[in-house]
Amino acid sequence: MQKPLRILYHHRTAASDGMRVHIDEVIKALRDRGNLVEVVGPAANGAGGKSKLEGLADFLRRLLPASIFELLELAYNISAYRQLKHAVQTFEPDILYERYNLYLLAGLRLKRRHDLPMILEVNSPLAEERAAFGNLRLRVLAERCETALWRGADAVLPVTQVLADIVAKKRKTDAGIQVVPNGALLETAATAADVERLRAQFGLKPGNVVMGFVGFVRAWHGVGWALDALPSLPANTHLLIVGDGPGLPALEKRAAELGITDRVHFAGRVLHCQIPTYIELFDIALQTAAVSYASPLKLFEYMAHGRAIIAPDQPNIREILDDGVNALLFAAENEPSFRAALTRLCTDQTLRQKIGRQARLTVEERPLTWANNAARIESLGKALLAARSAVVSPEASAPIVVSGR
Repeated sequence: MQKPLRILYHHRTAASDGMRVHIDEVIKALRDRGNLVEVVGPAANGAGGKSKLEGLADFLRRLLPASIFELLELAYNISAYRQLKHAVQTFEPDILYERYNLYLLAGLRLKRRHDLPMILEVNSPLAEERAAFGNLRLRVLAERCETALWRGADAVLPVTQVLADIVAKKRKTDAGIQVVPNGALLETAATAADVERLRAQFGLKPGNVVMGFVGFVRAWHGVGWALDALPSLPANTHLLIVGDGPGLPALEKRAAELGITDRVHFAGRVLHCQIPTYIELFDIALQTAAVSYASPLKLFEYMAHGRAIIAPDQPNIREILDDGVNALLFAAENEPSFRAALTRLCTDQTLRQKIGRQARLTVEERPLTWANNAARIESLGKALLAARSAVVSPEASAPIVVSGR
């Protein structure tokens, strides 16, 4: 029996959204494989709402100038390093696995002080992202921190090839880079009885065609396109939106203006464990927009449920989906293209069933699961450990190439 890998998992994620789902599923999948995982990072709110730390961070972000808030992010490293150092002393990890966050340098310092192999999971280029959307003030410092982390880790796991190219540019090499996208569970707790209960709750009848969206609703998510298309679609077509966000009031107002409030249903924010039941209501799953480097979590969940997906035709999405095979793709940011694809799916049940089955098959065959992601992380961790313990030689000292290209 192989000795279990002792993994110190480090993150700074206080949110209880998709980021937390990723964290929890990776940790669970690693433990399911027999690995020992010690977590250092903020705890989530078990009720699904904001944690105390997330609430405090939001309050300080509103109260303080952006530059001061960013300095507080840097100061967080003092506490984080103390926790990590204690974990090293008590847990004696084999490797450090960290979910990348901006200004989070404690893990890199720990790696260097204790000679720990470090795997860095990267979900977005946060210096660039926050400069564009988040009022970043200390941009030069942020970019230097990001570069130091991306270069300092032994291996970097970006979630898409698009993001891998960005990482490779900063690392000045594609060695040590392996693309590990988001995943899904092949089996869920959704039951037929729960699905029927929800169907009755929203007044959905047999023969209704349900377009569904799961996520945080922003204006740029494009859910409004589906709502605007609804009057021109068959009368049995409904739209179900699961989640909350600043875009909801405008959608509710628009539905009233169009006189389709009886065909538009707002579920609000629900616990992630309940999401599978809602997705089972969908005939068509909407991925109406995506950041160019992202690996949208809901996309994999839609696929695992065998839903007919509509998504934008862009490089990161094409890493997972093939137009007309396991999804219908529309020209990104093009509403007429979106509406044409949507109309086609709404009026062709055979096509919906065909691409839904292929979507599920894609998850099974590639496989695009949390269990497979954990197996890859474990294999990489063991490879890094073996390289550390190998006798130094010209061959042994060569870098491990784990590129996903």
